[in-house]
Amino acid sequence: MSASHGGSSMPGKFYRYKYSEGEIVTLKKKHPCGSFDWTVAGAGFDMKLKCCGCGRIMTMGREALEKATVAVKPVN
Repeated sequence: MSASHGGSSMPGKFYRYKYSEGEIVTLKKKHPCGSFDWTVAGAGFDMKLKCCGCGRIMTMGREALEKATVAVKPVN
């Protein structure tokens, strides 16, 4: 995985990252609005994400999110 979008890169594939609300997640594919960054709006088995570009909200499974994640910017 390449961390070309900034932030810290994800650890190995057998590690479960503990997402928390407010973190900004950078995904591999960009949203149609042009943004790669999503804010975690709800953490659990299914993750609720809000696009940082247009505000669209989507739900994604935790495993799918971990596979699609390039970097995570922690909450300040």
